[in-house]
Amino acid sequence: MENDLLSLDEIIRRVDAKAADYCALSDRIWTMPELAFEEHRSVAEHIAMLEHEGFRITRNVGGMATAFVAEYGEGSPTIGILGEYDALPGLAQVSGAIEHKPSIEGGPGHGCGHNLLGSGSALAAVALKDALVAGGIKGKVRYYGCPAEEAGGGKAYMARAGAFNDLDAAFCWHPAVLNEVLTESSNAAIGARFCFTGRAAHAAVDPHLGRSALDAVELMNVGVNYMREHMPSNARVHYAITNAGGEAPNVVQAYAESTYSVRSPDLTDAEHVFARVKKIAEGAALMTETSVNVQIIGGCSNVLPNQALQDVMYENMRRIGPPAFDGADYEFAQELRNKALTNDDVLASVAAKDISLRDKILHDGLLPLGGGQVDMGSTDVGDVSWIVPTSQCFTACFAIGTPFHTWQLVTQGNLPAAHKGMILAAKAMATTAADCLRNPEIILRAKAELRKHTGGRPYRCPIPPEVTPGDLRAKAT
Repeated sequence: MENDLLSLDEIIRRVDAKAADYCALSDRIWTMPELAFEEHRSVAEHIAMLEHEGFRITRNVGGMATAFVAEYGEGSPTIGILGEYDALPGLAQVSGAIEHKPSIEGGPGHGCGHNLLGSGSALAAVALKDALVAGGIKGKVRYYGCPAEEAGGGKAYMARAGAFNDLDAAFCWHPAVLNEVLTESSNAAIGARFCFTGRAAHAAVDPHLGRSALDAVELMNVGVNYMREHMPSNARVHYAITNAGGEAPNVVQAYAESTYSVRSPDLTDAEHVFARVKKIAEGAALMTETSVNVQIIGGCSNVLPNQALQDVMYENMRRIGPPAFDGADYEFAQELRNKALTNDDVLASVAAKDISLRDKILHDGLLPLGGGQVDMGSTDVGDVSWIVPTSQCFTACFAIGTPFHTWQLVTQGNLPAAHKGMILAAKAMATTAADCLRNPEIILRAKAELRKHTGGRPYRCPIPPEVTPGDLRAKAT
């Protein structure tokens, strides 16, 4: 009886039974985009849904007011499903518009689809819980409400606090333009703010008395640019000038800031590159007779893929089938492709996966399992994957060619096609978790694989212990 209640068909039925409620949750989150560490309304919406389903709620996980855990059940194993709900600045957009049309000028928007991500993961957790209840089956289901994925690394703080230590397996997903089970690793990342302090002066009357913090910022940028030739080719260094010292050219700028993100496929390598960036900042301060203060503002580990879980998730996605897009979905996606996307956008989204998909509008298939390359992006899911076997999938929620972190993605984020991709993800995660409950051997294989990948190295949080979420919250945007 337990096997029947945890079968693929039964889990699919339970997801479908509550899909409408969680699509509505996703749409509510889409209308209230909130930035890193400030996702208070989004958290309240998720908690209200999960409390109604009987989950026990633990708030303020890892010292973050917008991090929580919702748990149901008793005994073992314990299955975790990860959710996110933070938005991005400056991407407010009217739904269903095929031109840039901000709903609020300069406001935030869900340019990475996290309104779908959090809601789809909650749907998976609830469907799995319903199956456990129906069969009186032992085991715990946890939904992790994870803040600040885009800026701050919320899961790293949760990992540092031990929130994932007693999990047996973890699952997550991300809205995308293609359907696939992820086999890639990712880049580890370190984010830091470089704050230069100099001395103000009249730039015409007594410039010799001034010490320009803006000069220091610019010299640091020049130094890092010269370093690029002499660092590993798979590393990345990005920057933004976040405070240029004011708008008056006749005042020597006494204070200026820049923010840097350093990435590499391995955390240790990222730390080595970051140490060189810090030396360049110190050199810039020395040249300008200013001082520099370095503030770590976030970080994440590289993802450790887990083939034992990936194989099960892939088979479930193959059996479930792709989202059932209809004529209206294709019509809108085609119009968006024609008027708001470029050929380069389309090629960028499929070139590394399957170039033949460039002629498709929506993905109605499933990519084969990949070869475990490194994705050049970064995610704090990596921190979870160092602690517990973790598997992720992408599902097609948007037109092929839609770039992430753009208004073109936001405009699709609450349309029926996006809901269909979200429901597929919920089914993929819930059925794979159910297979782990039915067959504990899967978890044993996954844990053995994780031990092999880590080589006995324990998880090490990339964010120093003295850095707290409270230090970052005020400037997370």
